[in-house]
Amino acid sequence: MPPSLRHRPGLAAVVRARPAWAGRNYLLLTGATVITSLGSSGALIATAFAVLAAGGTATEVGLVAAARTVPLLLFLLIGGAVADRLPRHRVMVAANTLNCVSQGLFALLVLTGEPRLWQMALLAALGGTGQAFFAPASEGMVLAGVSGEHSGRAFAVYRMGMNGANIGGAALGGALVAAVGPGWVLAIDSAAFALAAALRAFLDVSGVPRRAAGGGMLHDLREGWREVVSRSWLWAVILQFSLVNAMVAAAEAVYGPVIAARYLGGPGPWGLALAAFGAGTAGGALLMTRLRPRRLLLTGALCVFPLALPSAALAVPLPTAGLAVIMFGTGVAIEVFAVTWMVALHQEIPEDKFSRVSSYDWLGSLAVVPAATALAGPVQDLIGTRAALWGCSALIVLLTAAVLCVPGVRRLTRRTEPEPTAGSADSPAAGAPEPQASGTP
Repeated sequence: MPPSLRHRPGLAAVVRARPAWAGRNYLLLTGATVITSLGSSGALIATAFAVLAAGGTATEVGLVAAARTVPLLLFLLIGGAVADRLPRHRVMVAANTLNCVSQGLFALLVLTGEPRLWQMALLAALGGTGQAFFAPASEGMVLAGVSGEHSGRAFAVYRMGMNGANIGGAALGGALVAAVGPGWVLAIDSAAFALAAALRAFLDVSGVPRRAAGGGMLHDLREGWREVVSRSWLWAVILQFSLVNAMVAAAEAVYGPVIAARYLGGPGPWGLALAAFGAGTAGGALLMTRLRPRRLLLTGALCVFPLALPSAALAVPLPTAGLAVIMFGTGVAIEVFAVTWMVALHQEIPEDKFSRVSSYDWLGSLAVVPAATALAGPVQDLIGTRAALWGCSALIVLLTAAVLCVPGVRRLTRRTEPEPTAGSADSPAAGAPEPQASGTP
């Protein structure tokens, strides 16, 4: 034990309790993510109520939400290329700073006057732009300092903290919007981004080799694309989730509230079902701190089948209690997939191309969602709500069965690595490797 801790038993106990794989960088990244998840979950609620308080309609609430999504889709690939070209922690800090400024201005508008729709849409677009650069950089770094042997457990703990913060942030944000108004909740979100940027600025990237200088942006994007299409398991799962996520979004955003209003008693039971899903994701992350499946993608793919159950349960429809149980189980299953998927990516994708591959994964996951939610209403009018829900469920099952036909999905196995020695490049004491200058779930 270091001499500085010998006379501080409380601090020494905390240090001993920390797992050996949880290095300084991992703790900083996880803490920053928990902070921003708490703020952002409440800010989503605050944004909607800020639009309504300014006299906006439900359509205008949707327009502001779309204003955030469009630049996210447009800039994801560029964000991935930038994160593979520049030090990732600097990209993350810059993105957090942009989100801090945009949310701070949004809060100022709400607190001091009557914000106009175009102003709120512009600030939401800035927030989406920041997320487009942040997401690929973050996924390229969160497990960079964790050995392959512990990567599943580390990512599960990371997801558990993030999911718990999302649940708590939504509950706290809703209460604060009711108590003090949406402007102050947006201000809290701005402060959360500022604190997260400060934490990420302290990431240790010393002693890491520089990336070799590459070509231009188009060259970098082509390299990332080649990484995706050269692996059948990778592009198959990305294609699968481009449609699976669209079906889930249509069911949750459009059909679920309709069924809840008609048969379950309104928004209260539907909110309970969504809360059960959130609790399930926390439970799934906890489960994955213990499990280390050998066949990563086979395990993950089998856990996608339960995503068809909520749509089927709504189509019946099941009572609220039954729906909540299914939503909880679905949350557990999708979290198992999320952890196995991320472990597979970090195991198989070269580090210097990881953020670009991640950006293609994010783009595939989100690209069809706006169209699916926009078309959900017309499809419902054409064939009926229950038929549309059964269609969502059937498509998820068919897509997942098709992915299981890909040999790479069935055969990709976890590789084991020797335990890193203290002071080595992969040791927690050395900090997470982050190459210097020479982007799914």
